[in-house]
Amino acid sequence: MSLWTCGVAGCDGRFEDAESAVVHQTNEHERTECKVCGAIVPEGYFAIRHAFDEHSRAEYIRAYNADSAAVRMREGIQEAIEAEADLQRIVEQVDAGGRAESE
Repeated sequence: MSLWTCGVAGCDGRFEDAESAVVHQTNEHERTECKVCGAIVPEGYFAIRHAFDEHSRAEYIRAYNADSAAVRMREGIQEAIEAEADLQRIVEQVDAGGRAESE
C-alpha cells in the first residue's frame, strides 16, 4: 500500500489512508478563498471538490490562471480520493476534530 501525501504546499505530511490525509488537510491547514466565488473552503481535496463541483472548468481556468494540465491533475486527485476514501468517515472524523473513531 502506498502512502498518501498531504499535497498542501510546504507540508510533508504522509498518511496510511486517504481519509487521514483529507482530515489532516481540513483540520490542520488554513482555509482558502475560492477565486471564482469567494467561498472559504478547506485547503486540499475539499477546495478541489468545491472548484469542480460548483464551477465550470472554464471558470476555474480563468480565475486561477490555470491550464488544462492543472485541471487534469486536480481532477485526477479528486477521482483518486473518491475512489479510495470513505467520505462519510472523513466527515465524521472532521466533525470529531480529527480523532479516529476508535480513540
